[in-house]
Amino acid sequence: MSYVLPIGPYHPSLEEPIHAKLYTEGEMIKDAEVFVGYNHRGIEKLCTERNAIQTLVLVERVCGICSHSHALTYAMCVEDINKIEVPKRGDYIRVITAELERLHSHLLWMGIACHIIGHDSMFMHIWDERELVMDLLERLSGNRVNYAMVTIGGSRRDIDDQLRRDMLSDLVKLKTMLDRDVDIVLTDKTIALRTKNVGVMKTADAVRMGAVGPHARASGVDVDVRRDSPYSAYGDFKFKVPVTPNGDVFDRVVVRALECYESVSIIMQALDNLPEGPINLGNKLPRIKEGVSVKRHEAPRGALSYMVIGKNALENARVSIHVPSFKNTPTVPFMLRNNTVADAGLIIASIDPCFSCLDR
Repeated sequence: MSYVLPIGPYHPSLEEPIHAKLYTEGEMIKDAEVFVGYNHRGIEKLCTERNAIQTLVLVERVCGICSHSHALTYAMCVEDINKIEVPKRGDYIRVITAELERLHSHLLWMGIACHIIGHDSMFMHIWDERELVMDLLERLSGNRVNYAMVTIGGSRRDIDDQLRRDMLSDLVKLKTMLDRDVDIVLTDKTIALRTKNVGVMKTADAVRMGAVGPHARASGVDVDVRRDSPYSAYGDFKFKVPVTPNGDVFDRVVVRALECYESVSIIMQALDNLPEGPINLGNKLPRIKEGVSVKRHEAPRGALSYMVIGKNALENARVSIHVPSFKNTPTVPFMLRNNTVADAGLIIASIDPCFSCLDR
């Protein structure tokens, strides 16, 4: 018997508002539509009324999980227009913050995925690791969310030698915790039954629909802005880009788990080789010169793009934000087809959606 079943815009499995309309035959989903736009705040318009420093504060509020990514990408655009060269130490600290943010985002997502599956003990174990990462971010920036680590021309806060040694020690501890929990996640029968061959998206479909980030890499698309178009200090570090071929929810777990190890490696390399010198060029209020810049950053969910247009004034003429969830959300109806209604919440969550970013 045919049914039209709505999920959302408010639903226990979804942390942010999205509306998915499922067209079902019994328990099987035959087609689906996704509706967004429940969280629009007009941030791009507000950016045209604020100066560069105020805009940094504003774009950090696009998303609470990848706030540093937004501030970093906007700052890189302004620095490009104004021909500002960031000190090497400032670039290293930016990378350290970005990779801690990636760890935070991936661990948060893996914990929620376990919770949706019903594996609440793993949810609590993984969020224990997340808490260690958030403690590191708090020691580094003073904040657990919206770290305010970026200024035009560098980083706002330095890492002294004591903090550097403490961070290295905590990262060794985190790696041991990751070893334990990742082994359970990848071998547990309950998780395998709920995730393998669920929400499959093959490589050709991922390319056709323009998927990005871990979502694309779990479908065999070997793409990562940090490696393919190095920026900031990423060219100084050695890291792997995990790619898996199956394109199901299980592979999306695998890719994010493996990326956690690579983030730990990048942070440790940066801390071991932290350059001497200034972290910024002084906290000045820059006039944004006339010009256009487009910059990309590999945010936790995928490629984040900013276009900034300057008009030789303190305010921006235009700030255009293109987020990874905007690229990944169109894949959701495709992945929902021929799966059961019980798997719908997990499939939607498997792209690690940020509808706060998407709607802006």
